[in-house]
Amino acid sequence: MRILLVEDDPLLGDGLRAGLRQHGFQVDWVRDGAAAERELRAEPYAAAVLDLGLPRRDGMDVLAEVRAAGVKFPILVLTARDAVPDRIRGLDLGADDYVVKPVDLDELAARLRALVRRAHGQPSERLRAQDVELDPAARQVTQRGEPVQLATREFDLLQLLMLNAGRVLTREQLEQQLYPWGREVDSNAIEVHVHHLRRKLGAGLIQTVRGVGYALLRDPPAADRA
Repeated sequence: MRILLVEDDPLLGDGLRAGLRQHGFQVDWVRDGAAAERELRAEPYAAAVLDLGLPRRDGMDVLAEVRAAGVKFPILVLTARDAVPDRIRGLDLGADDYVVKPVDLDELAARLRALVRRAHGQPSERLRAQDVELDPAARQVTQRGEPVQLATREFDLLQLLMLNAGRVLTREQLEQQLYPWGREVDSNAIEVHVHHLRRKLGAGLIQTVRGVGYALLRDPPAADRA
C-alpha cells in the first residue's frame, strides 16, 4: 500500500519511512505543508500520515483544505500537539486518527492498516476470498489452511486486490498503489505478478477484464461451483 508521509524533521521522517517500509508500506515523503497539500490533492494514496507543525503551511490548514477539496482517503495526524482542543479540532477537520508523538512503529503500522481496511469496508483484520486468507500484519497468505509463499510485490498486489474485491482496478491504479515515486516500472510488471499469483493460487481467483484491468473474485466462478 502506498502512503504519504508528511514530516519536516529529517531524522524522524527518515526513521518513520524506513520503519513503515519494513511493515510493507510504499512511502512517499514530503517535508512541508505546501508540498503535502499538493500531493494529497494529486495522488490516490491508500492513506497519509500528517504532521501539524510544518513549514510553509500548518498541517491543520492542509487537513481542512484537502477535505474541502474532496480528498477521502484516511489521514492519520501524527503530532507533538497533545492538548485536548488540538485533538478535537484535528478530528473535526477530518482526521481519521490522531496520534501524539512519540509513537511505537508497530502501533502506527497497525493503525494505518485498520484505517485502510475500514476505508474499504473490511471489518476483519484478515482478508478472505474464496479459499484464500491474507494476514496483513504477519504478511502471510494461506490457502485452505496451508501457507503459500509469495514474493513481496505479489503479496502487495494480492492485498490490494482483496481490499477491492469485486471491483475492477486498472493497471495504472495498481501501479500507483504498488510503487513509490521514482520507481521505474516495467510495462508488463503487473501482468507478470498476476501470472505468478494465478500459478500459486489458481486461475479462478483473479479475473482479467479485457481492455480494463483486473478484479479479484470473492466467490468461485459459477463453473467451478457447479
